[in-house]
Amino acid sequence: MSSTPSNARAQALELWLQRIPPGHGLQTESLRAASSDASFRRYFRIQADKGSLIVMDAPPPMENVRPFVRIATLLAEGGVQVPQVLEQDVEQGFLLLTDLGQTTYLQALTAQPERADGLMRDALDALVTLQRIDGAGVVPAYDAPLLQRELDLFPQWFVQQHHGHALSDAQRAALQGIFAALIANNLAQPQVLVHRDWHSRNLMVTPARNPGVLDFQDAVIGPITYDLVSLLRDAYIAWPEEQQLDWAIRYWERARKARLPVAADAADFYRDLDWMGLQRALKVLGIFARLHHRDGKAQYLGDLPVVLQHTRLVAARYGVFKPLLQLLDQIEQRSPLVGYTF
Repeated sequence: MSSTPSNARAQALELWLQRIPPGHGLQTESLRAASSDASFRRYFRIQADKGSLIVMDAPPPMENVRPFVRIATLLAEGGVQVPQVLEQDVEQGFLLLTDLGQTTYLQALTAQPERADGLMRDALDALVTLQRIDGAGVVPAYDAPLLQRELDLFPQWFVQQHHGHALSDAQRAALQGIFAALIANNLAQPQVLVHRDWHSRNLMVTPARNPGVLDFQDAVIGPITYDLVSLLRDAYIAWPEEQQLDWAIRYWERARKARLPVAADAADFYRDLDWMGLQRALKVLGIFARLHHRDGKAQYLGDLPVVLQHTRLVAARYGVFKPLLQLLDQIEQRSPLVGYTF
């Protein structure tokens, strides 16, 4: 066993693995770090009689595996390919899961860009499947207070902490006006089951069917465009807006055929996608800055330019966001980007 967060935690995990029924055929000496993410969770790969499995280590009280277990069942029953929970100790925060492989969408799209259209269409189909699942009573609502807390990360961590810019009273008031407009739009959109991180690092290329879906424990009932814009305006890979528009319309057509409650007019739908995408981009800018300054995870700073590009594109498109664009110009000292206008 290697790369464990602490000796005590490592020993607890080792003891738990030893208590797992022998039918899985676990080879405990093969345990190796598989990945970690922006949370406190860590993942290990372990060999078993029928191939590799995944061990999730989600230490309480920072993490709670109960939502993961509950939502995994919901998604699997609805036809989404997710890891199966084979063994669990929710009190200690340990899960044994099936392994969806080692190739993320990000890795595949980077190494084989010619596969992009096929992989992304698969992701769009899977998203429609997810959105048809009734998550009411299983996951919480993506409500106004949560949307506001996410948006507040932008001035606190990206503007003030990361750039050292003290907002004037006028700038603060303008931002809050923009936030209110975004939240009103987001809540007015049709509400469906939302993964919340439907992007290239959480979608897996698998031998059976694509994509395998990870990191769904924070699912909510929220705006129908949220997961789509997470995919098309990914923080980790940038697509030309012409390509984004093509995939967005393909999704819109499939969603309408599936009787999902998307806007009847394509232009209205794309506007909703823009506004949802701006809320998410502002949140992500704040989160990435916080990961660096509070948690010492500087690697996320390298992803800021892509997120800023998404932010500027939408801010330049709609007059209501002009104060945001001016603030970005001031702290970044660069000209805004332009794109399609609706």
